[in-house]
Amino acid sequence: MATLLQIHDLKKSYGSRCLFDNAGFSIAEHDHVGCIGCNGAGKSTLLHIIAGTEHADGGEAICMPETKLGIVEQTDDFIEGESIIAYLERKSDKPEWKCAKLASRFMLKNELLHLPVTTISGGLQMRMKLATMLLQDPNLLLLDEPTNFLDLSTQLLLETFLQDFRGAWIIVSHDREFLERTCDKTMSVKHNTIKIFDGDVHTFLEEAAARLKEAKQYNKKIDTERKHLKEFVDRFRAKASKATQAQDRLKRLAKLHTIDIGASLKTAHIQIPSITEKKGTVLRLQDVSIGYPHRLVAAHIEAEFERGDRIAILGENGQGKSTFLKTLSSELPPLTGNVRWAHNLTIASFTQHVDCALDPHETAGAYLSRASGSLLQEDVLRMAGNFLFSIDDLAKPCHILSGGEKARLILAGILLEKPDVLLLDEPTNHLDMETTEAFGAALREWNGTVFFVSHSRTFVNLIATSIIEITAGKVTRYNGTYEEYVWLLRQRLGVSATHEEINRQLEIIQNPKTTRQERYQELKKKRNHATKLERQMEDDAKEKHQLLDEVLTNPNTFSLERNQRIATLETVIRHTEDEWLKLQDEIHEMELR
Repeated sequence: MATLLQIHDLKKSYGSRCLFDNAGFSIAEHDHVGCIGCNGAGKSTLLHIIAGTEHADGGEAICMPETKLGIVEQTDDFIEGESIIAYLERKSDKPEWKCAKLASRFMLKNELLHLPVTTISGGLQMRMKLATMLLQDPNLLLLDEPTNFLDLSTQLLLETFLQDFRGAWIIVSHDREFLERTCDKTMSVKHNTIKIFDGDVHTFLEEAAARLKEAKQYNKKIDTERKHLKEFVDRFRAKASKATQAQDRLKRLAKLHTIDIGASLKTAHIQIPSITEKKGTVLRLQDVSIGYPHRLVAAHIEAEFERGDRIAILGENGQGKSTFLKTLSSELPPLTGNVRWAHNLTIASFTQHVDCALDPHETAGAYLSRASGSLLQEDVLRMAGNFLFSIDDLAKPCHILSGGEKARLILAGILLEKPDVLLLDEPTNHLDMETTEAFGAALREWNGTVFFVSHSRTFVNLIATSIIEITAGKVTRYNGTYEEYVWLLRQRLGVSATHEEINRQLEIIQNPKTTRQERYQELKKKRNHATKLERQMEDDAKEKHQLLDEVLTNPNTFSLERNQRIATLETVIRHTEDEWLKLQDEIHEMELR
């Protein structure tokens, strides 16, 4: 295959922070590469260097003469009154029929093509920009976090287009599911290096975890051997009879080398404090209309939500998802009707524009302390650590934090408020893959209520128990699974499903054992039982240790009753562990349905 891009000895630093050092790789004409790495690793910078909008400190990025880059424009150069088809013709210099043919792949056709660009939704404008990029006949696409800006419908249309696209691409994304569906190679950006591996992101992460585990086990073995050799040398070096053996072990010691696994990256491990368990309705909407004084967004909304629900709010960009959340948070009053929350609730909101919530001169630590109210400093530091903030990080003023750091800081502050309800508008836009998935896992285990908007399919799949769709002025409750909703959306768009999705739908049709709500209640029951078993094991283990301490403290005092109790506790703990492990397998199986 012909090479489209060659990277040689690439170097790039910002101050004392080195992103790349002597990095090199190549992209061939049919490579489909998903680029992953933690926030700040340099993924977006790499794309900017390839595109020529940013300079490297050393080395070079060489696009071959036949390479034509495809980049989605971030700036708008719309002309007042210009239609979609006229915009496509102007930007691509292609005839109308060709523009219309490609635009139809993104469901821009018929009367839509003649609508003024400035009047259409942000979702349709993004589809138009994608069509504009592809009309320029690129053979290497550079897509930087596309899922942050593409609604689900446009993601599905883009995925389908990429299946037929004959060129190559590099996609930077923190959405594992999107990468798995579009890329068969994985680019890892970390430790100042860039490496490309054959295999999708799932395979790469599994193999990387296995390699790391093996390396750690090998290093542990080497460290143990070093310790034993050093102990022998230190003990017998001065003895003439053992001098030869000591020298031999010194030579062996010099030959022992551990595997360099690089500086360990911090990963998020998020725990959200549970709230007081309550049953019943948390929110009731009665004939609610939402919007603005001169623009109605949606009308006649009737819905009830239970405590503990995790509601994904979906729909195309510009249809009113954020408006709906703002109405729930009382930032916007409803145009008509009643929004009735249960009494004595603490409701916390996260908005897309994180900068607005922070004082640029306040330190990260001061912000968290202020958000925590009367909580202990220990609780503040624990939550900061959950979101990857070190003691040094907490001393930084907010204005020097990156977008990802600001998002993590605000999420940490919100959770310190110990809310009953979370309203989250695109909380994962600035989070890396590991933090996104850790946050999703934490929300899935939390017993509070969540209403959220997200374009990350991985995040929605992790936590949603129910779905609201906002489209064409209507708010509709959808009680199926997220996968079932995606299937339905594919049918609407005329987009073909994968074989895996078809098989899952056939299984659902042939085995309609339980409804989504019943499955959720069963899963919730199993999780609660698992939590009770964990507490029981902790209590039994604590009692056992106390009794063993008594034995150690008074070894000459024999107590048959105490010994029998220790034996009983050991048996109970063993059986409880077996039950807990079996329950965990059942929970894992249900989560994969």
